[in-house]
Parts: sequence; structure tokens; C-alpha cells
Amino acid sequence: MSITDPPHPQRPHHTVTAIVVSHDGSRWLRETLEALLRQTRPVDRVVGVDNGSRDGSAALLTEALGSRAVLTLPRSTGFGEAVTEVLDRLGPGGGREWIWLLHDDSAPDVHALRLLLEAADEDPKAAVLGPKLRDWLDRRLLLEVGVTVDRTGRRDTGLEAREFDQGQYDGTRDVLSVSTAGMLIRRDVWDEVGGLDPALPLFRDDLDLCWRVRNAGYRVQNVTRAIAWHAEAATRRRRRITASGDHPRRLDRRNALFVVMANLPLRQLLWALVRNAVGSLLRTVLFLVAKQPANALDEFLAFGSVFGHPIRMIKARRARAKGRGQGYAAVSRLLTPPGAGYRRLVGRVQNYLAGGGFVESEGRHHAMAASPHAQEDGEELLTDAGVTQRVFGNPGVLLFLALALVTLVAERAVTGGARLGGGALVPVIGGASDLWELYRASYHQVGLGTDAWVPPYVAVLAVLSTVLFGKTWLAVSLLLLGCVPLAGISAYAATRSMIPGRWTRVWLASSYALLPVATGAVAAGRLGTAVVFVLLPVYAALATTVLTGERRRARRAAWGLGLLLAVGTAFAPLVYPLTAILGALAALAFPRRGVAVSMLVAFAVPVALLFPWLAQVVADPGQLLLEAGLHQPALVDPALPAGSLLLLSPGGPGMPPLWVTGGLLAACLAALLMRRNRMVIAVGWGVALFGVLVAILVSRTTVTSINGDVEAPAWPGVPLAFAATGMLVVAALTADRVVEFRAAGGLRRVAAFGVVLVAFSTPLLAAGMWIAKGVDGPLRGTVRDVVPALAADNSAGGERTLVLRASPGGLLFTVLRGRTPVVGEADIPVPDGPRELVRVAAAGLVSGRGGDDARVLAAHGVRFVVVTAPVDPEISHALDSQPSLARMSLSRSVGIWRLTQPIALPATPPGDPWHGRWLWAQAVLVLVVSVLAAPGSRTDPDETAVPQDLPEPRRELAAR
Repeated sequence: MSITDPPHPQRPHHTVTAIVVSHDGSRWLRETLEALLRQTRPVDRVVGVDNGSRDGSAALLTEALGSRAVLTLPRSTGFGEAVTEVLDRLGPGGGREWIWLLHDDSAPDVHALRLLLEAADEDPKAAVLGPKLRDWLDRRLLLEVGVTVDRTGRRDTGLEAREFDQGQYDGTRDVLSVSTAGMLIRRDVWDEVGGLDPALPLFRDDLDLCWRVRNAGYRVQNVTRAIAWHAEAATRRRRRITASGDHPRRLDRRNALFVVMANLPLRQLLWALVRNAVGSLLRTVLFLVAKQPANALDEFLAFGSVFGHPIRMIKARRARAKGRGQGYAAVSRLLTPPGAGYRRLVGRVQNYLAGGGFVESEGRHHAMAASPHAQEDGEELLTDAGVTQRVFGNPGVLLFLALALVTLVAERAVTGGARLGGGALVPVIGGASDLWELYRASYHQVGLGTDAWVPPYVAVLAVLSTVLFGKTWLAVSLLLLGCVPLAGISAYAATRSMIPGRWTRVWLASSYALLPVATGAVAAGRLGTAVVFVLLPVYAALATTVLTGERRRARRAAWGLGLLLAVGTAFAPLVYPLTAILGALAALAFPRRGVAVSMLVAFAVPVALLFPWLAQVVADPGQLLLEAGLHQPALVDPALPAGSLLLLSPGGPGMPPLWVTGGLLAACLAALLMRRNRMVIAVGWGVALFGVLVAILVSRTTVTSINGDVEAPAWPGVPLAFAATGMLVVAALTADRVVEFRAAGGLRRVAAFGVVLVAFSTPLLAAGMWIAKGVDGPLRGTVRDVVPALAADNSAGGERTLVLRASPGGLLFTVLRGRTPVVGEADIPVPDGPRELVRVAAAGLVSGRGGDDARVLAAHGVRFVVVTAPVDPEISHALDSQPSLARMSLSRSVGIWRLTQPIALPATPPGDPWHGRWLWAQAVLVLVVSVLAAPGSRTDPDETAVPQDLPEPRRELAAR
């Protein structure tokens, strides 16, 4: 090939050689060539390269440029190889020669070359210049005004999604990189830095070239006066890529990592290695959770292809060693700030949790150099202020902060203590490792020893404690003491698609969060009710999606409902039958296609996840009415009136006066007068009445604790929480009618004002009463160990302690193994035989019987007998009279005796292999259900969106 066209006479000191590379791009190539040949500053030479096109691209090049100016190369040739081949055939450059690189799908504006050369004349150090890139189809849409990356290779354009060009970025600025779709580069600089790397056939080759140009001491600029339109056919997969056998996403990710690792100085490289290893692992997991296995595989293989070939990386770094250290000072100012990557990850996770999927798109942080007067002009301050305004102007955030403040003031007596406990909550000791050890053991030396299944809520607490740096007390405090603000934000978020108006949802959420069920759960230490109370609005939202959403979303919501229902059931088993009954009724009332299957999925998941323990609960149906923690008579009201239940007051400690919730009931009754939303109001009232009726039955049912030592009525908090959800939805639907009455004026306006006043009285009165009274229940911030230190310090090798305590129903006993039990141990059932033997022996000791009872205790490994406050003098005298007991300590608060005869230390039976296998199966099931419940993949709108306001020919082309 020989090209002998003389330089253009208009610019004797500039010679421009345009190189157009095509590959199956005939649908764009003709317009690209027309734009190139119409330049107001004509190019001096034009060379076309066709890389094995099969769609007639080579013929178009020949038709426009002539056969002598067209080079044909194999189909597997990359862009950089094609350009290098052209320059090798042209021979060495001379004078002020420029190379103008164009893709077959990048059409420059007629003034583009002239404006690029004018910018080059203004700055002699500018060696690479690029135009502003707009979208090929929607020509108002900005694609690039320069590009940068972070230290993990994430591409940043500095643009918002689908941002229109309104001149907001106009000007010539230094950037880290410009695209080869319109890149103008000096020939001598190209030869000096080595041109495009042939190891990067596609994607990120422009970044690598510009980075090397900057290291050589030259400048890279984006000239926004010059414009080109780019179809991004390879990136958007509008044509098949044959230059590499890899998938486009994998190739892009691999090249991104390669370029960053090859160009960073050594010190920055070491940190980037660690950051990229951790980041790639995290991204792989997130892609798997988001049901994008192809992207997860691309991420994993891309990381492996770069870091699995250290020799190739060493060679690449050696080739780029010149000027790397000195040039990094200028390059680092153009890289994405480290914090931007974390903010982007948080944004993606937030979008994922909101149901939008884990969208993998490029960053939106500024790629160009900041103005030197940016801080003086207040740009950064304005950005921070905008973020602050968006955050603190959000009603949901304000609601959470207000509820958190109310909670902190109301719980002033129980926060900041040494050990949280009391009521149904055993003193919180130990860490995440203790919970994991308890959950995975097949035999438990707690109490008298048992091989029963540990309640699965222990695993939930273990996971949360692990996330919270192993702090079990922090996990329990978050769930129990923080249940009010958590329930508020849960109700606010869950009703987004059900209740119109953000401030109506704020009222609904605040009323729900401050119900007597919540304050009573906190006062009594009811961890199970607190967790269910937070989850219940989410159940309602997911169930609504199952019933009314499109099939794919409904099925995903069913898996999510099943997973969260398993969590709630683990803390309070009564949740499952209540939800199952309501779900079955809803499936019958909404006989849509697929609803029955989705409901079956939702209610089969908890059974599968909790099976061994759930079978253990079903074998003793009374356990369905219990929840996590201790079952004590002092925590329930044995004569709770039905009117109290109708006003959503479950009785027990922490209850406000009944009139506090009267406004909510009045608002619900007012909804009966509405003519709109009658079906929803009927459903809400049905749920409310169902919950109240179940609460009445539960409060009238006497149940026995896990180990049969306490009988007392069950607490109706969980069914009343169900009733509350129905009543609040009914009350919230009156908001539209109230607005109409207010606008009507007259008596209707007065009535509307009265309804609003009554409705808002519920959260305001509840918050005020809770703050005034504080947490006045048995829950305390500092509780003593159940096992006194004297007994705990002297016990060794599995010796047990018999703890006796007086109650209105008689003497109660507990057997502990040398320490206060961790959360969950009190909920593990002990076999009836050993427990009955110890009960009889304990009764014999306090009644003054002989040594047979002491021998029974010794045979079960009991070394110490502890009597808790108040110590009955008759019991202490009876124990003092036993020859087999020696008093160690006696006061009004506690008495301690020690068995003097030898005891039989309990042996640990061999582990059950099926137990361990089931735990592995359970972990796999949880992972599978989590993936199925997670929001799925969603295509980046930049890749597939077809603007509807395009001219008809372009819209048809976009659709094709």
C-alpha cells in the first residue's frame, strides 16, 4: 500500500493522518466517512482498515477512500494492532504530524478537527486531545467529556445517567484519558511511548496509552468545543467481538485491572493488590446474590487472568517503568478519589436492597481536573450541602432520628449498664463464638445435659453478633432496645407501595412503632416479640407483592417472605400459624395464576430451614405460644380484659394507659364511613379482628415453660402486633378523605381537623408517656450473674450448680454448669427423666430429708446449691441441717452450700454425625433461598434504553 497525497496547504505546520478502523460496522460506517470527508479543516491523509468484516464494510471504505487507501487485516485483529500496522506501512513521521483515530461508529462534527488543532496550538504540551462524545441515537445525550478510573480500575465519566449536554462541561480541561473514538495524538509522542498496547485488543487501550503519555510529561485534554457522536457498538454488544475470545464484560474488567496494576508505582501497587483482591471477592459474592452468575464468573476469571500471570505483569510494568514515578503526581490528581468508590458501592447496595438489582455500571464522578477555584467557589460545599439536605430532608430519616431520640430518653435507665438482662431476657454474656459453639454442638452440657436441637434464633444472633465484631450484647441491644426505631423505619419503607403520601406513612410508622406491644416487649425483655414486631410490616409488603405483583417479582417476594418468616418463627413460633392462616385466606381471595404456588413456596421455606427444631416444637404444641427467653408469671396479666386487647394493650409491664391508643381505634372506625377502598378496608379490619380474637385465646391459655418448671398464661403480644398492622392500614387510608374534607371548608373542615388531631394523638401520647415513665419493667441495664462468683470460681471440670428460687407457685429450680447461661441455653429442653429426679431431690433437701437426695444430686454432677433472694430462713436451716452440705456463704440476697461427697462429673457423649450434616445442609439452604429472594439482575439503562422522543428513523435503527 502506498499513500502519496501531499499535505494540505492550509496548515503547513500540521499534517493530519486519519485512520478509520472498521469491523462489521456498515450500519454506522457510511455516516462516519461522510462526516470525516466534510471536515472544515480537511485531513491530509485518510487510511481505512477493515478487520475481516462480513457485512460490506470493506466495500464502503473502498468506495469512499479508494482501494489504495484501504488495508484489509484478519478478523481477529485488534484496534491497536490495526493502527500500528498502518503506521508501520506509512513509515516514520516528520514535522508536526498528528494521527486522528476514528472508530467505524464514531462520526465527528464537521468542525471537530479544526477545533482540536486550535486547542493544540494553544498548549504546546498537549499531545493527546479528544472531542466531547455524545450518543449516536439521542444526540443530546452526553457519553464522555474525559474519563478517569479509581485504583480498582472502575471507569468514571463524571456524568449522571442519561445526562443531556447543556454546556455544563464546556471548556478545554486536563483529563486522565480520552477515547480512541476521535482521539488526536502527535505522531512523535505515539512513537515515544510505544502506541497502543497490542495486549489490549479492545477496551481500556486508550486509558493505558493516555496514562503513558502523561508519565512521559505531556498533557491529555478534552476539547468540548469539538463534538463526535459515538454508537459504542462493542460496549453495548451491538456487534460481535472477534478480536478476543473473552466475553466483553470479562475482557473489559481484565484490561481495567491490567492497566491499573501495570501503571501504578510500587507503593500504590501493593495497596491496590490487597484492595482489588478483597474487592473482586466481594463483587463476585454480590453478583451471585443478585442472581448474575455470568457476571460473577467474569469478575472471578478476570481477576485470575491478571493476577494468575505474574510474569506477564512484570514485563508490562518494566515496559512502563520510564517516568512512572515522576508522572504519578500529576496522574493521581485525576484519579477518582478513594472515597468515591465506597460511596458508589453503598449506592449500588442501596439500590439492590430497594429491589432495583445490583446494576453494574460505570461511575458518575468527575473525570476532568477540578477547577483551581472550586473550593473558593463553594462547589464542594454545595455538593455536601445538597447531600445533607437530601438526607435530612427525607421524612423516613427524620422519622428514624425522632424515634431513636425518644427511645434513648425513654430507655435511660437500662442503657449504659454492665450487663443487660431481666424479665424474659437472661443476662447477656459471652460473644459470637459462644453462640456458634452452642449452635453447632450436637450435645449440650447445659443444665443436666441434652442432645435436643438449639432454637435457630441462636444462629441469627450469632450472625448478627459476628457482624458487630463479636459483641452479643450489642446485637441483643440493637434488636431489643432498638426495636422501636427499627419498627418505625420498617413500617415506613414497607408501606411505600400501599399508602399514598410520605407524611401519612410517617404517621402510620410512628404509631406502629410506639404501640404498647413494643414498649411492653422492651420493658419485659421479650426479644422474640421485638424481632417479630420489626419484621411484621415487611411480611405485609412481601405478601402484597406475592398477591398482586407480576409473576417474577411475586415468586422472588415469596422466597424473601419465606426466609424472613423463618427468622420470625425462630424467635416466636406463633408467627408461622398466624401468617399461614392469613396467607391461605388471601390466596383464596386473590385466585390469580401462580399465587397458590408462591404462597406454597413462602410457607415451605420455614419448614425446610427449621425442620428438626420445628418438629421438636410441634411435638409439644404449647411451645408455639412461647418465644425466645424465659416464661415467667410476673410478665403477664392473668385477668386481661377484652377491651384492653381491643385497644392493642397486651398487659404486663411497660403498658401505657388504655386511652393512649384510643385515637387509633377512632381513626379506624372513621374509615368505615369511606366509600373508597372498601375492599382494602375490609381486609384491614379482617386482619385486625383476627389478631384480636387470637390474642384473646392466647391470653386465656396457660402454657408450661420449656423445661416444665413454670406455668402461666401466654403473652398475646404477637397476635396484637398482627391486629395493629391491619388497623393502621385502615386508619392511613382515611388520609385522602381528610384532605378532601379540609378543602371543602365549613363543618367538613372542622371534622377533618378533629380526625387529624385524634389520629396524631396516638404516637404523640405514646411517646410522651414512654418518655415520662421510662422503662419501668423488670429489664435492667445491670444484672448480677445467676451463679454467684464464689460458686463459679470454685467449680471446675463441668461441675453443676443447683439454683433454687421461691415463687408464688412454689420452689423453682434451675441447674447450671458453672456459669450464667448464654442466650439460648435456657430454651433447650432437658429430658424429663433426669429433670424429675433432680426436682424430687431438691424438694427433699429443702424439706430436711436424708442423704439420698444429696446422692442423686451428686450423681448428676451437682456440686453447689444456691438459694437466690429472698432467702427463706426455713430453707437455709434445712440446708444447714444436711450433713452432706457445707455452707459457704449466707446473706439476705444469696446463700451458697457445697456438697461434701464426691460427685460424678458428666461425660460428653460422642457427637451425632447427622447433626453436623444437617447444619451444613441448613447453611446451603439459607444461601440458596437468599439468592432466590434477592433482587435479580437489571440491565444498565445506558445500554438498552431507546429514547421515545427520537426521530422515527433513528428510533427504528435503535430498535434494530
